[in-house]
Amino acid sequence: MKGELLLFSSVIVLLQVVYGCPDKCRCHSSTNFVDCSQQGLAEIPSHLPPQTRTLHLQDNQIHHLPAFAFTSVPWLTALNLSNNSLSDLAPGAFHGLQHLQVLNLTQNSLLSLESRLFHSLPQLRELDLSSNNISHLPTSLGETWENLTILAVQQNQLQQLDRALLESMPSVRLLFLKDNLWKCNCHLLGLKLWLEKFIYKGGITDGVICGSPDTWKGKDLLRIPHELYQPCPLAAPDPESSQPQRPGSTHGVVLRPSENHNSGERDLLECELKPKPRPANLRHAIATVIITGVVCGIVCLMMLAAAIYGCTYAAITAQYHGGPLVQTNDPGKVEEKERFDSSLA
Repeated sequence: MKGELLLFSSVIVLLQVVYGCPDKCRCHSSTNFVDCSQQGLAEIPSHLPPQTRTLHLQDNQIHHLPAFAFTSVPWLTALNLSNNSLSDLAPGAFHGLQHLQVLNLTQNSLLSLESRLFHSLPQLRELDLSSNNISHLPTSLGETWENLTILAVQQNQLQQLDRALLESMPSVRLLFLKDNLWKCNCHLLGLKLWLEKFIYKGGITDGVICGSPDTWKGKDLLRIPHELYQPCPLAAPDPESSQPQRPGSTHGVVLRPSENHNSGERDLLECELKPKPRPANLRHAIATVIITGVVCGIVCLMMLAAAIYGCTYAAITAQYHGGPLVQTNDPGKVEEKERFDSSLA
């Protein structure tokens, strides 16, 4: 009897450990929702219920996410980590979250993202990275995200965005890019072309407002004509690097003259967006076309009236001068006249 009671109590303890709720968290078993927000947490709570579907960890003081931080909640579909102090995300921080669909990382201190960070999130639909200090996004954040429909990176420090990253999200429909430090030079032409195609297909974006250079500061990237972009210069191969080392050189280091440095600066300046003379004002062009059309129409009407008048005048003149001739040359009347003359004879 005592052994059965001991076994029963052990099972209860295990169930509490497995299905219990961590301290400073509120668990709702009916909806599989765990709320650990606004608790001053510095790390991810342990012993989270494994059946958790939604986990709220916003408004805490979490600085670091280690690898395998959420392996205890493999069925998680929504994770909110907003308004923490996150600055370091281990490459495998989200490993095991095969069912995660919504990830909120807004209002943190992220500076950049590892390309391997989101490899284990094939079902992700919404990714919010807004209000951080991100200055660079990798070319790819993992495999092709067939399910991602919303991407938010507004209010960061981004100057460029690789077109290849956006092309890896074929299902994205909402794209938030405002309030960054977009540098509208030749390197942003790919983003402009992609956005035009994206909007044409029904996508929604809040636009890209140029932060530099001064010529286009405050302008919408999509309103800058393609003709004003210069192609980015290709990096010229260094002829000295292909030459064999000279005897006596120290560790193969070749001193380069300052001309190479100046030429590199010129290449960077050439890459900047160079404005051309502005085209004629659109309103003036439209007014010119309208006036030209009206004048051409009036001239055509005058020519048509002149032609009608000429034809009418010619017909009247011909009828007036040709009437007697028709009467004189009528064969019937000539024959009648001959019979009349013969009867008189």
